[in-house]
Amino acid sequence: MDANTTKDASSTASTKPIKQNPEEKTIRYADRPEIYPRNIKGIYRNVKWITLWVLLGIYHIVPWLRWDRGEGVPDQMILMDLSGRRAYFFDMVIWPQEVYYLTGILILAAIGLFFVTSLFGRVWCGFTCPQTVWTDLFFWVERQIEGESNARRKLDKGPWTAAKIFKKGLKHFIWLIVAFLMSFAWVWYFNDAPTVTVEILQGTAGSWVMATIAVLTITTYLLAGWAREQVCYYMCPWPRFQGTMFDEDTLLITYEDWRGEPRAPTNKLRNFENRGHCIDCTMCVQVCPTGVDIRLGQQMQCIGCGLCIDACDGIMEKMNLPKGLIRYDSISNGLAREHKKPETFHLVRPRTMAYVVILLVVMGAMGFSLGTRSLLDVTVLRDRAPLFVTLSDGSIRNGYTYKILNKDDSARTYTLSLKGLEGASMTVIGVEKEGAKQVMLDVVPDTVGTYKVFVKADKKNLKGKSTGIEFILVDNVSNETIVHDTVFAGPGR
Repeated sequence: MDANTTKDASSTASTKPIKQNPEEKTIRYADRPEIYPRNIKGIYRNVKWITLWVLLGIYHIVPWLRWDRGEGVPDQMILMDLSGRRAYFFDMVIWPQEVYYLTGILILAAIGLFFVTSLFGRVWCGFTCPQTVWTDLFFWVERQIEGESNARRKLDKGPWTAAKIFKKGLKHFIWLIVAFLMSFAWVWYFNDAPTVTVEILQGTAGSWVMATIAVLTITTYLLAGWAREQVCYYMCPWPRFQGTMFDEDTLLITYEDWRGEPRAPTNKLRNFENRGHCIDCTMCVQVCPTGVDIRLGQQMQCIGCGLCIDACDGIMEKMNLPKGLIRYDSISNGLAREHKKPETFHLVRPRTMAYVVILLVVMGAMGFSLGTRSLLDVTVLRDRAPLFVTLSDGSIRNGYTYKILNKDDSARTYTLSLKGLEGASMTVIGVEKEGAKQVMLDVVPDTVGTYKVFVKADKKNLKGKSTGIEFILVDNVSNETIVHDTVFAGPGR
């Protein structure tokens, strides 16, 4: 195309402006459809209630359980003591130097979740996820105040009357109270539960505690009361990659379209010849907390709670039809029923065995590490300013900060000696007189003992600007020995 042609085309285009109706609005996104899930009775609903109350009990009772660890040590069974920089799990104490144990616990939790998901689908999302637990509880409060789904929908669409203001205000007030009480569970695991509870109620708790309570109260109120299923839709990353853990033998919430289609409303004669068993009552959609139509197949928004099964089984029972049009089963079993073949459950599969192997390896590594871990640890820091000091008699002195971590629940006495430098002697500030060959150091239980150690040596015994030496620490009770290599700095020859 030449320049004249381009010019003519552009002129022609400019003479034909696009006409647009000034009243026409461009819709760039759809408003969130409000979901009013109906209450339903059934097996899965009962399981959800039991799970909810059991989990709430665990969240709020465990921090109050006591565990005697001796005098001067926190007696809370599970405690993440941030101020003391350690974590307590029953008899086990995890120090900051052992944070890899917490990493191991997180790895076990993640792999365990992968394993359970590969077997049973989204049981975490449907029954045990904190968002599901809180939302179920908030739904229950809303239902008690505003009524069932039709009543709640009518109330929201109606005008603002005194009755509506009272119901809405009461609901949100109770939501805030529940969120406030729920926020305690998190704080209790990081503070002594009885003490911090009294401080919070009296308003004397520290600023960090009060800020945490405020943030958790607001976020629980917003996420469980307002956002609800939007957390699963947009905020939670888990639904977006858990599908990679599913296969044809994973147990999922499934709709048997070969039996339900073509769907149609029921008639007076309840004649189901030449049609499916689904009567298109949409009860499965009406009870779903995320508004999913399971008849459209597997969807990311489905949390696998099974309430649609309870709803559909109730309808099938009224229609005198077999239950299980919507069921908790594998895709392979659904195909087997469709073709009238035997059903099988393959719990042992390459995928699940891989997860089991990883779990056993991590558990074995953590168990071995815990079983063989030392109750003694040492850190040595050499002074760098100055690197060395020349004394009046011509000898050279280096300074070291020597830290002994006593992880035992009893006081220990250790013997510190020096090796690798001929004629060297030590002085520990406040412990021994100058020029000792070995020093006795006492460390109280579950504490880091810090000592200032000065090492003196003749210049003629130094091998250069840096001479390797070893600090040897021996536990006088268990005879456990730790050797720490470091260097002794000098002026050189």
